[in-house]
Amino acid sequence: MWKALWYQIDLIITDLWSKIPGIWNWVLFKIDKNTITLGQLVVGITLLIAGYFVLRQLTRHLEKLILRRLDVQESVGHAISTFILYFLMVVLCLFTLRLLNIPITIFTVIGGALAVGIGFGSQNIMNNFISGLILILEQPVRAGDILEIEGLTGEVERIGARATIIKSIDNTQIVVPNSSFLEKNILNWTLSDSVVRRRVNVGVIYGSPTRKVEELLLKAVKEHKMVLKTPNPIVFFKEFGNHSLNFSVSFWVKVQHIIELKRIPSDIRFRVDELFRENNIIIAFPQQDMHFRTPLQVEVTKNTSSSLS
Repeated sequence: MWKALWYQIDLIITDLWSKIPGIWNWVLFKIDKNTITLGQLVVGITLLIAGYFVLRQLTRHLEKLILRRLDVQESVGHAISTFILYFLMVVLCLFTLRLLNIPITIFTVIGGALAVGIGFGSQNIMNNFISGLILILEQPVRAGDILEIEGLTGEVERIGARATIIKSIDNTQIVVPNSSFLEKNILNWTLSDSVVRRRVNVGVIYGSPTRKVEELLLKAVKEHKMVLKTPNPIVFFKEFGNHSLNFSVSFWVKVQHIIELKRIPSDIRFRVDELFRENNIIIAFPQQDMHFRTPLQVEVTKNTSSSLS
């Protein structure tokens, strides 16, 4: 019984094994009298996938080598490695086609299909891809830059082929399509250098000594170790507000990390509050004063009550 069962299994395996070459050589289509088999397609796809991962690791090591050997910015090294990756991928595709004896005319067929696909829904993909190339070439946004886009502030981690990864102040990753950087207004804090101007606004009550307020604001700013000595901090008496005398102190800092954009002004506000308390200067808050044109007559009466027995 067991011998008969094993014999049947052996026949099935032998039959399937004999059919594998036929499946492997199964002709999918023909181009210019050249047949494209299933085996060629599988080998080509496998070679492209494996080659992509190998080339990506190679370009990453090349980027590190460029940054270590050449005195260039990190964004420049990333741009160079990205272009090399794209170029090597094109070479890999051509080499794969040549190795598998697939004619280049296959792109006439694929190109027609891609044209239809782009017409019906791939415009955004191509738009973001081309925008990514422009970003790498012109570098209005670079890896490591601190920028603000549509109310979101973060540090650029990587510019990809389709989208850019931004690390927010909350340590979350934001994926922004590359086309957004060319179509919308972007505030790049560190485009030219990492020195930026920050300001702290404060309002004090009417009657406060304005020159003393100016002195204390400058003291609070100059005491902070992260504030640059040059350019000098400056205080502006902005306006006579509805409820307060409004001041603004501007100062310059060198930003190393995104959190410093918020931490340094916060430290200065704490110090301003301490100095104002020590000098009896009151920070204003919204209030309403009522003025009567005619005197009011106030009459105080004493109510007496009697109980019925």
